[in-house]
Amino acid sequence: METSATARSGRIGVRRAAKGSMTEGAARAGLAARGVIYLLVGVLALRVAFGDGDRQADRSGALAAIADKPFGAVLLWALGIGLVGMALWRLSEAVFGAAGPDGRKVGKRLASAARCVFYVSVAWSVLSFAAGSGGSRSSDEQSRDMTARALGVPAGQWLVGAAGVGIAVAGVWIGVQAVRRHYHKKLKLGELSTRTRRLIDVTGVGGGVARGLVFATAGVFAVRAAVDYQPKQAKGLDDTLRSLADTPAGPWLLVLVAAGFVLFGLFSFALARWRRV
Repeated sequence: METSATARSGRIGVRRAAKGSMTEGAARAGLAARGVIYLLVGVLALRVAFGDGDRQADRSGALAAIADKPFGAVLLWALGIGLVGMALWRLSEAVFGAAGPDGRKVGKRLASAARCVFYVSVAWSVLSFAAGSGGSRSSDEQSRDMTARALGVPAGQWLVGAAGVGIAVAGVWIGVQAVRRHYHKKLKLGELSTRTRRLIDVTGVGGGVARGLVFATAGVFAVRAAVDYQPKQAKGLDDTLRSLADTPAGPWLLVLVAAGFVLFGLFSFALARWRRV
């Protein structure tokens, strides 16, 4: 009896270890894939800032840039599979809880579930693009279409306005959390040298502030679209980035935000290496 119980306990331990390894691998692959996308979007936005805006500075533009490279199709499939890993990781967090003392709280699980749905959508668009079915429309087209549909339902203006406010608030929250270095709670700080931690802070703070600014700006445009009842005033990532060049700061604000996106791509690579999963 005792031997049987010990064997059963050993098998359970092996399954848990294997499951943990699979989840960790999926998470790190997904974070690396996210890093590639942000890095490429940042580079495309820099090109827009310096007058070479022949591609959309968003996910569709990044995928098209990859497709043009040698072995581009292979890279696209690898990217899509990595994003599937990200979705599976977030699903596991929603079901079993995330790492950390408060990882099993309902709020954390719901947030992980929402992220899972988002990354399922992103992975599907990338894999569809890789398969040649053109499954990745520009962010501007998607934003305008969604806004138009939302404005067409009862109380649509209020719904779009509320969504815009939520996006803007989320942008401010993202920026504040980055400045506060909230991500330290998720890192294996004990494995980092002082120099490496400083470099990660540069990428984490700079990238987080840039993302927060873009989210907040997109939210403001959504609110404006609701108030004016004009779906075309809602902007996706590409139009939001390009609008930054029309501010009094000129293209330099776009340069800073684009550089921030590049930093966030590098930060994602750092998370893929040192994040606690």
